[in-house]
Amino acid sequence: MPPSIRKLTGRIGAVVDGVDLAAPPDHSTVTTLRDALNEHKAIVFDDVQLDNAGQERVAGWFGELTTAHPNVPAADGTTNVLAVDSTTSKANEWHTDVTFVANPPQLTTLRSIVTTPYGGQTLIANAAAAYRDLPEALQALADTLRVVHTNQYDYARPAATTAQRQEYDRAFVSTPYEAEHPVVRVHPLTGERGLFIGGFAKRIVGLSSSDSADLLRLLQSYVTRPENILSWTWSPNQLLIFDNRITQHYAVDNYDDHPRRLNRVTIAGEVPTGVDGRRSEQLVGDASHYSRVLAVAA
Repeated sequence: MPPSIRKLTGRIGAVVDGVDLAAPPDHSTVTTLRDALNEHKAIVFDDVQLDNAGQERVAGWFGELTTAHPNVPAADGTTNVLAVDSTTSKANEWHTDVTFVANPPQLTTLRSIVTTPYGGQTLIANAAAAYRDLPEALQALADTLRVVHTNQYDYARPAATTAQRQEYDRAFVSTPYEAEHPVVRVHPLTGERGLFIGGFAKRIVGLSSSDSADLLRLLQSYVTRPENILSWTWSPNQLLIFDNRITQHYAVDNYDDHPRRLNRVTIAGEVPTGVDGRRSEQLVGDASHYSRVLAVAA
């Protein structure tokens, strides 16, 4: 029986049933899942029985893994697993993962380890739908723009309130990275255009800081329209996979001081390409220890 795909909203998200994540992958199943990601941008599996190695193995169905993070240490002695843990960071800002390197991950996997009694949703936004929502004049402008992304959070990130979060933030920015990307990225598999901005986007090339902020704020408002968002409420033992090339996500900090932990594994990605065919460039920092560049879309 082929996997069952059930849509969650009109624009983003689907639940997948009928896939044994403990079994060796077969080409047909992986193709079906890749097609589901291309169409729905984010897919969810319920009642998964995976440990860290199992999550790494399933993530590997889609390509070569990155290490956990360019700066932040991996979880529990692993190489590829990043603990998304409320004790160290709440990640409550819209972003696409690791866009401060020239080849951000193509896909992100999140597995629920500790869930909250209420709140704690992960929001995922469809950046292709956001681009389609733009008026033609804004599309034409955005198609021509480049934007610098950085991990140096001083311009946007609120100050950490605990010693653990301060230490996490120190690690996050310990080696500076900057990459220049197209504001509109062309998806290498579908050809869709999507707004490639989010929380690491600092300045639009050729504009003043104030003009950059105003224009990024305007474009971002289309990404975060409610119609473009999946709000996922976590239960134990779930696996969420989303296309990091054409989405943004946000961890909602609405669960008081309850612990919350997801384990993240990401899959190496291509260097983004803009509408004009120009590729992204690394401006500051060498992230080769983090991820090999995926030369051919898989």
